[in-house]
Amino acid sequence: MGQESIRRALLLLAVDPGLGGIVIAGRRGTAKSVLARALHALLPPIRVIRRSCCNADPADPGDWDDATWAHRATISRTPVSALIPAPFVQVPLGVSEDRLLGSVDVSASIRRGVPVFQPGLLAAAHRGVLYVDELNLLEPSIANLLFTVVDGGVNRVEREGISFHHPCRPLLIATYNPAEGELRPHLIDRLALVLSADTPLTLDERVEAVERVLQQAADPGSFRQRHGPGLVELQQQIVAARRLLPRVTLTPPQVRYLVDEAIRAGVEGHRPDLFAVRLARAQAALQGCRRVNAADLRLAVELVILPRSALAVPPDSELEPPPSGEPQSEPAGDTPPGEEPPSDPALDEPCSEAIPETFLFSPEGVLLDPHLLAQAARGQRRHGKAGGGGLVRSPDRGRYVKAQLPQGPIHHIAIDATLRAAAPHQRARRRGLKGRHGPKLLLREDDLRVKQLVRKAGALVIFVVDASGSMALNRMQAAKGAALQLLGEAYRSRDQVALITFRGRRAEVMLPPTRSITAASRRLERLACGGGSPLAHGLALAVRLGVNARQAKEVGEILIVLISDGKANVSLSRSLASSSDDRPEQLGLTAMRQELLGIAAAIRQLGMELLVIDTGNRHLTSGLAADLARYGGGRHQLLPAATQQEIAATTRGLLGTAGSRPSAAQHGPGPKGCLRRT
Repeated sequence: MGQESIRRALLLLAVDPGLGGIVIAGRRGTAKSVLARALHALLPPIRVIRRSCCNADPADPGDWDDATWAHRATISRTPVSALIPAPFVQVPLGVSEDRLLGSVDVSASIRRGVPVFQPGLLAAAHRGVLYVDELNLLEPSIANLLFTVVDGGVNRVEREGISFHHPCRPLLIATYNPAEGELRPHLIDRLALVLSADTPLTLDERVEAVERVLQQAADPGSFRQRHGPGLVELQQQIVAARRLLPRVTLTPPQVRYLVDEAIRAGVEGHRPDLFAVRLARAQAALQGCRRVNAADLRLAVELVILPRSALAVPPDSELEPPPSGEPQSEPAGDTPPGEEPPSDPALDEPCSEAIPETFLFSPEGVLLDPHLLAQAARGQRRHGKAGGGGLVRSPDRGRYVKAQLPQGPIHHIAIDATLRAAAPHQRARRRGLKGRHGPKLLLREDDLRVKQLVRKAGALVIFVVDASGSMALNRMQAAKGAALQLLGEAYRSRDQVALITFRGRRAEVMLPPTRSITAASRRLERLACGGGSPLAHGLALAVRLGVNARQAKEVGEILIVLISDGKANVSLSRSLASSSDDRPEQLGLTAMRQELLGIAAAIRQLGMELLVIDTGNRHLTSGLAADLARYGGGRHQLLPAATQQEIAATTRGLLGTAGSRPSAAQHGPGPKGCLRRT
């Protein structure tokens, strides 16, 4: 109920598997898994070569795997094909690299004395459905491998004496809950369709959804009799559309219209343009037309370009919604499978106007159709606030993700990988044995493999707050309020929080790394102001705190959030001097600036993130805050007169993009002698 856009997208994906796949975002209980399995029920059966590891098509020898191609002579002489249902393969969250890509078959390798390939899940999913539930919780390296193979269409395995390749072009359906973590944008970009299942339903629709579930649970047979005939018609429609798809054409002005909409929407790269063209052709084929019409182009913009666009606020003037195009022709659902669509002269004519009369986006990137604003807002909320710093390696505990050669002390032996490494050499090793009473399995030191374990680790957010006299005069209350909001955000995302304040002569750790929001709020509210600005000591304490937390292996990512006006007048040497020293050494402004830039460069080289919220005045600031962000490879945001809500919102947005650190080559090296001074 209420998922018309996703249902239409799944049908188009079944018509044109070249679209790659779809990502469905939604809260719990929004029928994401039901939609994925429903598409599998609509796919027509496929003809495969028996004993092929990847469901090879007997009519397409150029798309066979290595093993099938090696036996092509036998295949050509005898009928070895069979008609099977399209496969449905689900990738579990704990899948290993060997199970996903394929590895050495231990028993077969021992029998034959040579490495034998054992196919993985990607081989089994070829020409079927590959379903990934909770994609955002999948281990990052596994997700990168999966999307790389599916995007390229070929899986090449070069490992442990194996050299094998096979095609891999499944319909990828991935679902995730934005409330449980963020999905990386580069994964979403590889699929044509990214839609949200969080469609608000009316009272009648929710009642109808409950009644349908109860009817199906009470009497599945009668429920299928009521809704089954529609599924058969959809299957026939998909078969007919697949045969018609190669003959569907777009005119150059239609392609230009789609590209123009993509430019107006501000999307990145050329993938949205190509996906929109393919989807428009698939929609025309699904409607039984050989030419794309205006309604097909509009649907391509709504399903492909709109979810990827960076929408601006709609204009203040009242705008009439543009026409949605002429009614589409009746679907060609009466074409039986196995037959060509009937030759009808009407198919050679456009079903309606060729190009929409209006654009969905203005030249400024503003969405013109008010009815699509809610859909766009739901789509842009698909990226939930991510908590935690990802995964970190652990020698003693965690999840087994892959095997590797031992480096240092051995804690956990990977039995499976060790056997796979030794299996192909058993026949050769037994030749030197005398008698038949030797061990059944001969292992050598170079066969040994150990487990690489990873575990989840949160991020450590270190707030470095300027409590000097200049900040007391320059929106200290706004900085404190923003820090409180950010502390609450970090607490909800299960990150650790630390608080450092600097004023007078020294900086102080007001709150060690913790997840307790109550203690943090109490201490921040009692924060005093006044005195000098020992900015160098505050940043040095933050670096020390981050290094200690990383050595304890409790965090996967460290973010230093500096809230200051960029005015420093106390050197690090003066801050570190003992209290009995009445006249400690005080550096000049130039040397103090070099000292601060050196600490910022050390932050970048240590792999920490630096976010600088500059509360100084644009005309009076010395530019030190911007230079700190530049040398630290971080982000700088000037907010001279912002409220606490504006500061918190800006910082939250910068925290959401942590991990996209500019390289050292983009900013140049730090100041001379910065590491020695730090």
